[in-house]
Amino acid sequence: MAARSMSRVARCAGWGVALLLSLQLFALLRAPDAWRPSSAAVRLAPGESVTLAPLARATLLRDAGGRWLLAAQEDGPAPVLFRAGAAPETMGAVPLEDEHVTLPGGHRVARLASPAGSVAYAFGASHWLYDGARVLRDGRQQADCPDARWHARAGSLWNRAAPSFLALARPARLGGNLHCGNRIGIPGVLPDAASIVPTRGGLRITDLEHRPRALDGVQAIGIGALRLAPTLAGSLLQLEVQRRAPVFSQPALQLPPQVQWRWSARGTWPSAPHGWLDGALLAALAGALACCIASAMPRPGRPRCMMATAAMLVMAGLASLLLQRAGQEPAALVSLAIAVPALAVTLLSPRMQTLAGASAAVLLAAGLLAQLELGLGGASLRYYHKSCALLGIGLGALALWRSVPAAWRQAMASQRGAERSLLALAAIALAALAAQVLWGNETGVFELQPVELAKLALAALTAHCLALRFGWHEAPHLSRWLALGAPVLLFSALVALALVQVDDYSPLVLLCAWAAGMALAYACCAGRRALAGGICVLAIGSALGVGALRDGGAASVPENFYADRFQAWLAPADHPHTGQQLLRAAQAIADGGLAGADHGFGLRALGLPAGAAATIPAVQDDFAPAFFLNRHGLAGALGLWCLQALFLCGLLQQAFAAHRRASQGRDFRHAWAARFRCFALCGGAAFVGAHLLLSWGTNLAMLPVMGQPMSFLSAGGSHLLFFLLPLLGLSAASNEE
Repeated sequence: MAARSMSRVARCAGWGVALLLSLQLFALLRAPDAWRPSSAAVRLAPGESVTLAPLARATLLRDAGGRWLLAAQEDGPAPVLFRAGAAPETMGAVPLEDEHVTLPGGHRVARLASPAGSVAYAFGASHWLYDGARVLRDGRQQADCPDARWHARAGSLWNRAAPSFLALARPARLGGNLHCGNRIGIPGVLPDAASIVPTRGGLRITDLEHRPRALDGVQAIGIGALRLAPTLAGSLLQLEVQRRAPVFSQPALQLPPQVQWRWSARGTWPSAPHGWLDGALLAALAGALACCIASAMPRPGRPRCMMATAAMLVMAGLASLLLQRAGQEPAALVSLAIAVPALAVTLLSPRMQTLAGASAAVLLAAGLLAQLELGLGGASLRYYHKSCALLGIGLGALALWRSVPAAWRQAMASQRGAERSLLALAAIALAALAAQVLWGNETGVFELQPVELAKLALAALTAHCLALRFGWHEAPHLSRWLALGAPVLLFSALVALALVQVDDYSPLVLLCAWAAGMALAYACCAGRRALAGGICVLAIGSALGVGALRDGGAASVPENFYADRFQAWLAPADHPHTGQQLLRAAQAIADGGLAGADHGFGLRALGLPAGAAATIPAVQDDFAPAFFLNRHGLAGALGLWCLQALFLCGLLQQAFAAHRRASQGRDFRHAWAARFRCFALCGGAAFVGAHLLLSWGTNLAMLPVMGQPMSFLSAGGSHLLFFLLPLLGLSAASNEE
């Protein structure tokens, strides 16, 4: 009976996925033509200048001698110049002069002798030394600024005790009336008017004069996400667009007479291959589709066809990802063709035909539809391309793992094999977190988010330790308690990263929600009703506290308690800049109503421009639910909520089944394996539930946080590849027994 009901669920999920993929094809058929410049030819006489708008916020000019120069606009991003054999040169900053330092306010002070990689000078009757991490005034590090937040104070405390080679790089800020932290006060100058930052090419200071830079020897120009390759030929400058050019509705803009653009249509439909990588992508995709069709038919060689489909999917996903990294986006139909066999292989696998696997497949298809709508509606399609490529890689790899011999999987799933894998995973996660602190920022490092891998390692390590704890029949020794401390170490690293690297409380809320979920799972498995009741009371009290804070208004929040975020949350209309996300999201949700902004649940607007909803800041990740509510209305959101609830219920159902198998285990190893899966599934469900809570809470203005990407819906590549897909693999592995 259970197998029959699961097959019905899989069939319903298959019809749902087919419908959502058909809607994506329909959106591509309806999408209007869009154009992007592939190159720009600029012809200037000496002494002339021209702006590159609307292609980029920059100005090209030629001096009296005929040299080509590039000038940045004050309200735009600072261009970056790439030269052969040299570090990237940011036009917003200039190298420090060897003999002098030009400070804001017209001050020009002489440099003093200092070690390599540092700068020293005398100003205002004090001796200053900056080494890329610390500002020393008369040989002593300054006290923290009164308005410094926790992460700044933690970084300053670390830099006081750490040796120079382990110190965190922090800029020296110039301006204001206060000497504190890494700030050097300059009378009559606004705070943070300039800064000195460490780079690979040495120390650089903010370019206060916005001086144009010569384009001699420049191989590429980066302006925001746009990248241009210049070619100089006398009075003609040819600019080839290498990546992420803006999209326009028609190839007819009012341009200055000195500028001519060559247009290319947006890649919706596939064309002839433009290189070996493009050809490899199309060949692997054709093989994946053919093998997928063969594996859908009942035949003796079906497992081999499934394995071949998975291998082709991985190759197609990798080729698509490499093309995007090279600045050549594949056609939208090609990305859709990658998603079709990836989801089909998932639904055809018997181990994925569970409530969790079926609902996850529908959620993945719904997320791809939302990202395609957003890309066709005004934003970039690169998020859709990236998600499809990662689905091909991730789901193909999972299918390959399910196709390997059972003896290999059992050896890897044994307690010793699992402990080695968890140790390696924890080491990689901690190293990635350290790399983000040292070289990255709150958006990640090397275009990745290491915290997603750390969350997976944290959930798996905690599950392993709790599974071991349930097998102890005597008082635990010190070594065993130390084994239980591994998740605590990773938890502390995540908390430190949240405080030092991220200017928001959402990671702390996420971790607290996960910790409460794991404590509740432990209490239920151990039969500790008092602990479970206490956790439920704490959760209810937290919800009531947030409600009371909301009712109290902006006057109830102290000025020194994370004032900007709380004030913008309580009164966004009074903060027209920081409250723009909430204001635009609220307007988009109101315009959506019950049946969507088109009054047809989003079906009438498929493939068409999205209007103001596409201009919400961070609409592709943190505020993707607001766009979904605007497009498909409250009725569509209710369907999405039901799917999300089904996915969480499916994970918890598998966790409960694993707990029952653990209580009936034949020996310790079988009981440990079942308990590990139980707690790992509970930890994954807690993280996903916390992501959903934070995302809906941010978009509906229920929580005072910046937000987190919504699982399956947002364009979070690292969250999808490093957390969600491994969780689906664990769900499939739990269904083997």
